[in-house]
Amino acid sequence: MSLNLDPRQRAMLEAMGVTLWQPLAADAPIAQVAAAIPNAPENIAANANTQRPAARFDQKFTAPKSTLAPHQPLPPALAPGPAIDLTPVATLDWPTLQTTVASCQACGLCQGRKTTVFGTGDHQARWLVVGDAPSEADDAQGQPFTDAPNQLTGQLLDNMLKAVGLARNGTGEQAVFITNALKCRPPASRNPQADEIAQCEPYLRRQVALIQPHIILALGRVAAQSLLQATLPEVTTLPLGKLRGQVHRYQGVPVVVSYPPAYLLRAPHDKAKAWADLCLAMAVMKSA
Repeated sequence: MSLNLDPRQRAMLEAMGVTLWQPLAADAPIAQVAAAIPNAPENIAANANTQRPAARFDQKFTAPKSTLAPHQPLPPALAPGPAIDLTPVATLDWPTLQTTVASCQACGLCQGRKTTVFGTGDHQARWLVVGDAPSEADDAQGQPFTDAPNQLTGQLLDNMLKAVGLARNGTGEQAVFITNALKCRPPASRNPQADEIAQCEPYLRRQVALIQPHIILALGRVAAQSLLQATLPEVTTLPLGKLRGQVHRYQGVPVVVSYPPAYLLRAPHDKAKAWADLCLAMAVMKSA
């Protein structure tokens, strides 16, 4: 996907209060693209050490009540729980996987949910966004980061996606699939427990295998833990900020970690970092 934004995208970013970087030529080498990204990893470009832009998404938003602050410790390392037979899940097609998730009773979260939250968007999209767990509104609507009226986290995520040319209901290059590491809401939106994350991981793994995305954007600590535990065992001890600015891998798919929208509503000073993460993800897509 080109890093050149069309006039509509640039007008939208300016309306959101985002300070735009100088657009690069369509054939600009990836090293030049990454040179504009703070803390870009060495495998994208060497010596990328530029000043971070003062980007904002939308100051109209006010912080809702939320859990999962990114600077708190991650949930404990995944403890052995009930045995999970991965073979059936690993062979499911998309409709059967969706039905299986809807009827899942593998852990206690099924007792308090209104509905499961499987995901939304184009399941053949090149972009996959993974959040932590459904909110109360998500549980009621059956949609991750619901864009229902007055749901600020969903509105902010939609604005973030629009800023890079993506849309919740987009097609083609605008397509994105949005899901969570957990498919059920923890009671009172508490932090998910290790065994709950473990029980849902096969579902996320199968979603990735079927979607075959070109890039995964992990928004939050639980999303990062679920995706990176196999390749980064120390992920449970690292602050979310330490996972940013580099390209991880999940089953061969590049993963970029960033802050969840709920946190950005409480900490607008970190919106510039989130914009840099989106630019890093775009740079990875450009080099794919």
